[in-house]
Amino acid sequence: MRIPRVYMPMTLVSGARLRLPESAFHHAVRVLRLRVGAELRVFNGQGGDYAACLAQVERRGAWVTIGDFSLSDCESPLGVTLLQGIARGERMDYSLQKAVELGVTQIQPLMCARSVGPLTAERLAKRLSHWQGIVIAACEQCGRNRLPELAEPLTLSQWLAGKPDIGQGVQLDPKATLGLSALAPPAYRLSLLVGPEGGLDAAEMAEATAAGFIGVRLGSRVLRTETAGVAALAAVQTLWGDLG
Repeated sequence: MRIPRVYMPMTLVSGARLRLPESAFHHAVRVLRLRVGAELRVFNGQGGDYAACLAQVERRGAWVTIGDFSLSDCESPLGVTLLQGIARGERMDYSLQKAVELGVTQIQPLMCARSVGPLTAERLAKRLSHWQGIVIAACEQCGRNRLPELAEPLTLSQWLAGKPDIGQGVQLDPKATLGLSALAPPAYRLSLLVGPEGGLDAAEMAEATAAGFIGVRLGSRVLRTETAGVAALAAVQTLWGDLG
């Protein structure tokens, strides 16, 4: 059985005895049914991980003893910012989960003209918390020890107004004439813009183009938003990252 990996957002030191966060306790004890003495790997998202042992289990909590540190790293050499138009529930979850597995370093959810309905501040906060859980679970599963940065949702205009470091900007456009292989390798960073269901509208595409984003197409078929992002990320990691 593969040793379970657990995210613990706190200072980790070899020899320390620490209480598992509530979500980690639920997964390790309630779902995986681990018992005292079980091996774990724990990480805090800042790089590297620690061996650990489940030292104590009670009805409402569990404690681990932190062991030796390992400077393990499976990050891609290509820095990728995913600008993902907010899609419906499970489609957005899937997009974020697979983006983490495919090595993105930053995720910027975008409120687009064709995103589903306006979100209240309370509902937006709940969705952001849910998405953060998706990111953490994906890191636990795929072996990443650094959490991608998940930003608060913005419109494209708001994001561009912050003068972000775009690097090589790419926007997915089924009507474009160029494919990814026609682009020069990014010098250090790539920003990938993916629209929601229905894609970006004309104003958003024009705004992105004015900011330096290049339109590319992914073959001859029109892909759903959750498929398009995954396909594009796999392609850029194959061309310039660590999937080649």
